[in-house]
Amino acid sequence: MRYATGVLAASGTITQLVPPSLVLIVLADQLKTQSGSADVGSMYLGAWGPSLLQISLFALYTFFLSRFRPNYLPAAPENELTLTGWALWKKCLLGIIPSAVLIFLVLGTIMTGIATPTESGAMGAMGALLLAWIRRASIPKLKGLIQEAYQNTMRITAMVAFILIGSTCFSVVFQGVDGGHWVEILFSNLPGGWVEFLVLVNLFVFFLAFFLDFFEIAFIVVPMLAPVAVKLLSPVLLASMNGNPQAAASAALVWFGVMLCVNMQTSFMHPPFGFALFYLRGVAPKEVKSSDIYWGAFPWVALQLIMIVVVAAFPALVTALLDKPAAVVQSQDFNFTGGDETKSETPSSKVDEDAPVVFQLDKPLR
Repeated sequence: MRYATGVLAASGTITQLVPPSLVLIVLADQLKTQSGSADVGSMYLGAWGPSLLQISLFALYTFFLSRFRPNYLPAAPENELTLTGWALWKKCLLGIIPSAVLIFLVLGTIMTGIATPTESGAMGAMGALLLAWIRRASIPKLKGLIQEAYQNTMRITAMVAFILIGSTCFSVVFQGVDGGHWVEILFSNLPGGWVEFLVLVNLFVFFLAFFLDFFEIAFIVVPMLAPVAVKLLSPVLLASMNGNPQAAASAALVWFGVMLCVNMQTSFMHPPFGFALFYLRGVAPKEVKSSDIYWGAFPWVALQLIMIVVVAAFPALVTALLDKPAAVVQSQDFNFTGGDETKSETPSSKVDEDAPVVFQLDKPLR
């Protein structure tokens, strides 16, 4: 039971990392500095490596658990298997292909340059409405569901807008008292350098997520840490970005943002504000105990913490798909003359600096 509740909650939270993710869009909007910025497309490209690795990590955990604890994952009885062979494949494909087309409308249009992130979101919404209309016969009360989706969208948009207004007021006051300068001094002088910076920031965000939603963390905490991240993490990525400082700064922000996204996944899985656990509690039958839901989430939170360490230790996991500019060639002075010709044949005349300077006026013209 605990494995079933844990895997359901973890499968829902991994969508915060897998593109198209709302968390990545919000982080890309906040990770902007004078040295560089992280756009939505770069955040999506950088998140592919960690998201695929995390899915593989979850799959490996399930595989080894089925081998060493088979009673945790019992197989379905053969008499309950109603579909086999091509009938089973057909049913699976009918569910996978429409979802894959919807994902391409959002991600594919961004990566191929057909649409901007805002336009791709609109295309995804239209694609979802089109798929719902195609399957309208099997969806009861479709009109009411669409109306509820519009209302929820406006409610979430209004909530985010008011959080953004409040966080902007806070940022203006914070920068007005020169708070960003003190934060930069605090983290720049750490004895452990960028390694200690990442350790402290991830611990801070992890415990802060116990009490704040990711919107509050993204709008308030991330803008304060972004300039420090650029200063400390850019030298780490400078060589991989072909020595281009601006590209290294943008890549550092993408690396930092994806790492925070992996970290903030845990806020949906641990108490007291584990939204995924509350959602699961709301739809689970009464036979499922709340203690099983909470205890079932612990192994998956541990796997997410392992992913934070992996992303911090291997930045190439994030930056491998990013655009790398051409190498910066520093200008050098080249000598195309022979060694003997460089020497002056006649000694250069020297000027006596102590001699007086005499000015002579020209004769006036008649």
